[in-house]
Amino acid sequence: MIGPALFSSATAEWETPWEFFKKLDAEFGFTLDVCARPENAKCARYFSPEEDGMRQSWAPEVCWMNPPYGREIGKWVRKAFLEAQKGTVVVCLLPARTDTNWWHDCVMRAAEIRFVRGRLKFGGAANGAPFPSTVVVFRQGEWTPKVKSMGA
Repeated sequence: MIGPALFSSATAEWETPWEFFKKLDAEFGFTLDVCARPENAKCARYFSPEEDGMRQSWAPEVCWMNPPYGREIGKWVRKAFLEAQKGTVVVCLLPARTDTNWWHDCVMRAAEIRFVRGRLKFGGAANGAPFPSTVVVFRQGEWTPKVKSMGA
């Protein structure tokens, strides 16, 4: 999806900024983007909406996940948590919605929660997002989150 709708509440999709992604990719070495479209995929291997990453096994990949931020986000976060229990590393770019059930049920059981300083400019937008962001790392067997701050 290209155009102004990508940066408003008219869509649940927020394209990951390349520079932000590249820093994380250098740290983690992603092999699979589990929730992408051909025009915004961050990895050579990705699941498109037609392939439906929710129905796929993610193991034993090192996964990048920037899910749609609408009503389905909780299902994506739960899937990431469950896939990590199978040995997959899943790094998620999420809105910091600390009041939600999915945050308390899954994110608070992540290996790491990194709060992003400032507001990300998604997909080359002129302005920052209207919400704060976090990077959440799920790893097998790690249940006590390490909380950090990171620059955009």
